[in-house]
Amino acid sequence: MITPPTASYRLQLQPSFTLADAAAALPYLAGLGISHLHLSPLLEATPGSTHGYDTVDHTRISEQLGGGGAPRALAAAAHEHGLRLIADVVPNHMALPVPERLNAPLWQVLRDGPESAYAHWFDIDWTAHDGRILLPVLGERLGAVLDQLKVDQDTLRYYDHVFPLRPGTERLPLAQLLSRQHYRLAWWRLAGTELNYRRFFSINELIALRVEDPEVFRATHGVLLRLREEGVLDGFRVDHPDGLADPRAYLRRLAETSGRAYTVVEKILTGHERLPGDWPCAGTTGYDALRHIDGVLTDGAGVRRLTELYAEYTGLDSSAAEQARLGRAEMTGPNGELAAEVNRLVRLAGRICAAEPALADHAPLAVRAALGDLFTHYTVYRPYLCPADRTVATPESTKEFVELLTQGHLGSGPLKDEFRSRFAQTASAVAAKGVEDTAFYRWYPLLSLNEVGGDPGHPGVEPADFHRWCESIQRHWPLTMTALSTHDTKRSADARARLAVLAELPERWAAECREWSALAGGPDGGPVGSPVDRNVEWLLWQTLVAAWPIDLDRLRAVLLKSVREAKLATSWTAQHADYEAAVGQYAETVLSNPELTARIEAFVAFLTPYAQRNSLSAALLHLTMPGVPDLYQGSERPLYTLVDPDNRAPVDFTLPDSALTDFARQKLELTRTALHLSRPLGRYRPLAAGEHLIAYQRGPDLTVVATRLPYALARRGEPATLELAGRWRDLLTDRPFTGTVDTIALLAKEAS
Repeated sequence: MITPPTASYRLQLQPSFTLADAAAALPYLAGLGISHLHLSPLLEATPGSTHGYDTVDHTRISEQLGGGGAPRALAAAAHEHGLRLIADVVPNHMALPVPERLNAPLWQVLRDGPESAYAHWFDIDWTAHDGRILLPVLGERLGAVLDQLKVDQDTLRYYDHVFPLRPGTERLPLAQLLSRQHYRLAWWRLAGTELNYRRFFSINELIALRVEDPEVFRATHGVLLRLREEGVLDGFRVDHPDGLADPRAYLRRLAETSGRAYTVVEKILTGHERLPGDWPCAGTTGYDALRHIDGVLTDGAGVRRLTELYAEYTGLDSSAAEQARLGRAEMTGPNGELAAEVNRLVRLAGRICAAEPALADHAPLAVRAALGDLFTHYTVYRPYLCPADRTVATPESTKEFVELLTQGHLGSGPLKDEFRSRFAQTASAVAAKGVEDTAFYRWYPLLSLNEVGGDPGHPGVEPADFHRWCESIQRHWPLTMTALSTHDTKRSADARARLAVLAELPERWAAECREWSALAGGPDGGPVGSPVDRNVEWLLWQTLVAAWPIDLDRLRAVLLKSVREAKLATSWTAQHADYEAAVGQYAETVLSNPELTARIEAFVAFLTPYAQRNSLSAALLHLTMPGVPDLYQGSERPLYTLVDPDNRAPVDFTLPDSALTDFARQKLELTRTALHLSRPLGRYRPLAAGEHLIAYQRGPDLTVVATRLPYALARRGEPATLELAGRWRDLLTDRPFTGTVDTIALLAKEAS
């Protein structure tokens, strides 16, 4: 019998925090009150990997994490503490590592081509590049690096890259040898438009798997499923299901082979999108919960005023929707990061047209334009395949042809079904790269809104909407995972809780920004042509608030990643060294100005009591709302981290409670108290509680009360109150409940 988790705790395994380190932390973690450890990927990854999503070998547990016996040892120790294990499974892709021989299946495909026994493992379009795999690894065009290519017996070397030679070609002259391989070495800049293997988003070093093939599924999941059979693992987190050809079919196969283990999916739900009800899983990994918790604790009207002040400060006349459209359009344009994926769809459409005279004569450029327009205006992450409509229509335009093809209204067949799958897979990549990894780094009136699955154009969640969502989760997905921080959040929950206060005092915040800019000698007071414009400044000021105190190295790293992701003045593929140096220098100027840092310090101190109320309220909602709370490592204490890799550093679990600040002890005690409640909690029932409280009951004997908009509450000068029949005691303070709520309360009903 499978016992679902009541609460899980996410650990980021890496060479500096192994499975043995996880075992050493078990007494502390068991004391929190969790039921399951939630482990990042376990299989062998690229040497030195700090995340584990770059798998190179599915046949063994990572030696860097402790090797094959380590999960069993951890499970045995965890079971002694009453804990079980959930593991991250990565079905979408493998690493294309350096040296390439680390990925043995891919090595054989590079050597033997489409005739390899492993050719069906990887999602490669063998119809392109004369049946060869494009490998965009060269620092310059091929002609400029020929003298850097070295033939060494049966391999071809380029710096640290090592490639197998096709048997029988070892003694050929270099030019002929290169043309005879099953791969084509190419300049790295060709990847965006010419790549013919599917990848994870736009990361060339992660090559996609065809896990829809039963043999590939068995080979890539065998070790994890054996650990499941042995009782080592009790559940799975499925990474990036939107990249799969058919997520529904994949989950059905996983459920069948794992004995219907507890499984959640990293499915990003945007807007009113809902998880498909026929997916055999417990729910999502919790970004939808994060959006609702943050939303109900954020002043939507204040954000709208803050947006007006942001436009005045930066001179940026735009909107979240416009920036999302621009980001999406750039991804799929002729030279966009995902142009290769669109080009593959165009080639596939051409084959469909060639096979059916009734669908002929749609020009590739017109097909590409129609696809680009569709991706640009798509409103959800991706569509999910349903049985195709076999009533064949005759489209009148190329735009209609593409739309009908994506919807299955032109009938079914291998090519048409493949087109629909590929369109869906590409749609999720466009959403992630065009919106979250582009638009969110360009337009940010309030940075805390720009999170995975977020919609900064529609800030705030009304209490009634929050309650409706919770009731829906209780009804449809009672065991879904909920989260506040993850390894992929751009800012931790406590950092976002600070930023949320800014929405309650937009005028004061804008005034602070102007003062800080003047003290720093910013764009208006700096040299003509200074590359640090007002928008980058706004990013800098909010980043300082979110993570204060922060050292220069951390600040430079997050600013550099942010301006590269924005892709305006610099990017990962077109780095502008002078601009990046200027941004880093401006950050150093700010942190080396005593008058300015004192002002920042004072402002953060002013925000602190309100930010801490937000943090505690968010934590309490997270731990008591419907679903299974998943705590990110270290988040039971104050955690002010930024985008990866800042948020993936190992946690010190040996720090005694006596070494903690008052707020840290308060948050930790709240976490322990909430997690030690008898679970599962009772039925969720909303309570009417006014503007500044979120209140609900879990069964008849437990009432949860959290404050919202704490700055406005303090200015009101009157405490928030809640009337409850009977006698109640606050478990957080061990005091009788009087009806007045200063911060938060977790109320247990006393016997009359």
